Amino acid sequence: MDDLTAYHESGHAVMAYLCGARVESLSIDPDWDDGPDRYGDTVIVWNDGRLTKQGVLNRVKVALAGPVAEMISTGDPWHPAGVAEWQQDWKQAWQLSEALKNTRPLRMQLLEATTLEVYRQLHRDEIWEVIATLTDHLLAHEILEADQIEEILSPWFGMGSE
Repeated sequence: MDDLTAYHESGHAVMAYLCGARVESLSIDPDWDDGPDRYGDTVIVWNDGRLTKQGVLNRVKVALAGPVAEMISTGDPWHPAGVAEWQQDWKQAWQLSEALKNTRPLRMQLLEATTLEVYRQLHRDEIWEVIATLTDHLLAHEILEADQIEEILSPWFGMGSE
């Protein structure tokens, strides 16, 4: 299960960077004392100030990216709403999408289209290589902090200390 959890959390993290956010930490050994049971945790800091339509959509993409990374890893094309382990991610995406679409059918259509878009983006060889590399590091260390994440991702995202 740790492999899938690591892909899941790495999917969230890489999509966050693609959307302009910073990842403070990744874990496949999170504390279980502050909310629902979970097997992984990604802490993201958004630097976009006032929440715009694009900011909401970016957050939806990040929420869906964990399940999508698992789908790519296993080759199973599950619907994110139908897998129990992904319910927290789906719930977050659903709640966020309310700001963009005010009816259930329109929200479902938006989330399904966004899931497909995220799938296509993460499935590209150069992006999947980033996710796989981050996953390997997460499996080796169980917890990665911001400086470690930036060091791992810097060859792809051109980031570094300022």
